[in-house]
Amino acid sequence: MSASPVLVVGSVAFDTLHLPSGSHPKVLGGSATFASLAASHFAPVRLVGVVGRDWPGRATRMLGDHRVDTSGLEVDACGDTFHWEGKYASDLSSRETLATDLNVFADFSPKIPAAFRRSRWVMLGNIHPALQLEVLGQMEESGLVVADTMNFWIRGELPALKKTLRRVDLLVLNDEEARELSGEHNLVRAARALMRMGPRIVIVKKGEHGALLFEGPNVFSAPAYPTTEVMDPTGAGDTFAGGLIGYIAGRGNSRHETLRSAVIFGSTLASFCVEGVGTSRLQSVTHGQIARRVGRFQKIVRFGPDAKPR
Repeated sequence: MSASPVLVVGSVAFDTLHLPSGSHPKVLGGSATFASLAASHFAPVRLVGVVGRDWPGRATRMLGDHRVDTSGLEVDACGDTFHWEGKYASDLSSRETLATDLNVFADFSPKIPAAFRRSRWVMLGNIHPALQLEVLGQMEESGLVVADTMNFWIRGELPALKKTLRRVDLLVLNDEEARELSGEHNLVRAARALMRMGPRIVIVKKGEHGALLFEGPNVFSAPAYPTTEVMDPTGAGDTFAGGLIGYIAGRGNSRHETLRSAVIFGSTLASFCVEGVGTSRLQSVTHGQIARRVGRFQKIVRFGPDAKPR
């Protein structure tokens, strides 16, 4: 049985990246782009976003070749595509934003095509929480809603964010954001506080230190895959979330054991993402390469069934 499609709503952008490897002008980026390409390795994707007059046809064709339905991608001929420019430190541990040109994304109002409104799996990318809620208001049916957020919305749009969280099943955010949104420093207490806001599942990303999954009393801790070939960390978090929901859609359920595996597959896709500039590695990675890396991941986290304290 084929997997049900994943609806992904968020930003589609061009990024100008200044990396230790050099400068890379206007490479394909955006939260929805990374998430869509990651999810497409496990399930078909329906993409909703907006681009401008500078959007190349080859990018649309590339997405289509990766099972991404772009009929919900609006092309606004009155402006240019959202553009972000950033410079990374020599060790890639931090970055400085040099320019943020919202362009057509400034007036983005998600329009969910009628054919997309019964999508069972929904990924709300890192956009204004009011827009996330607007998407949910157009849905006729959904099985699992995954949402991402960031400090900017936590600090500036908290009432709208809290309203959205009441409609979300799974919240993905990093450890700093979890602490700020919950008001708790301890991540276990933070996750429990976040679940009281609405989501029944919370995943806290910890960058190179992995991720924590919380569902009810259940906790799962996964390391990040130890890769030595890090070129560009842009979009790794969006890739993790896309790989996560894509795997869930591919399995057709959101049971706890599926969620645990989804965290591993999301982390695996993120480990590939950072090996190339922009979305390039996500475009080229094969199912065989993903399977082999997941196999190595399993060996990393495995320990003996007879392990017990003396």
